[in-house]
Amino acid sequence: MATFCGFFADWRHLLGVTAVVALLSGCAGTASLPSSSPYAVSQQHRQEVVMLALGLAGSPYRYGGAEPIGGFDCSGLVNYVFNQATGTAVPRTTGDQAQASRRINRSDLREGDLVFFNTLGRANSHVGIYIGDGRFVNAPSSGGYVRIDRLDNPYFSKRFTSARTLFASR
Repeated sequence: MATFCGFFADWRHLLGVTAVVALLSGCAGTASLPSSSPYAVSQQHRQEVVMLALGLAGSPYRYGGAEPIGGFDCSGLVNYVFNQATGTAVPRTTGDQAQASRRINRSDLREGDLVFFNTLGRANSHVGIYIGDGRFVNAPSSGGYVRIDRLDNPYFSKRFTSARTLFASR
């Protein structure tokens, strides 16, 4: 019985994620990209990014993962969310995502922006999607699942390296 319940819970989670993706795909067309940056996403997609990221909370962590069924690592989560919610293919690794994005002040963070951390002894070794109110969605290897964390969490607070955005100028 326990196996069946676990199986059912996995399918229920997958159906929820599929519903969120289907809902957003009906709303989101291909992002218009300014010529100044190939990754500058239209401002109108901020809420779609946040909603999809929130819908993926509870998905399993998997190193190198970039899909709901198999699991996500931190950069795979960002890659998947931006591709699905905005139609924009962003780079796959945290280092490349940091290079492709524009640095902003931490005080200027808005929903859908990226937050980077030094978790492996190097800047930009972990990334999350800011969802407002000092919170972000991320896929930490230690937690086993995509989850919501706070920027003022002592672990993340002392490892914060930069706030960045993939969105066009405000």
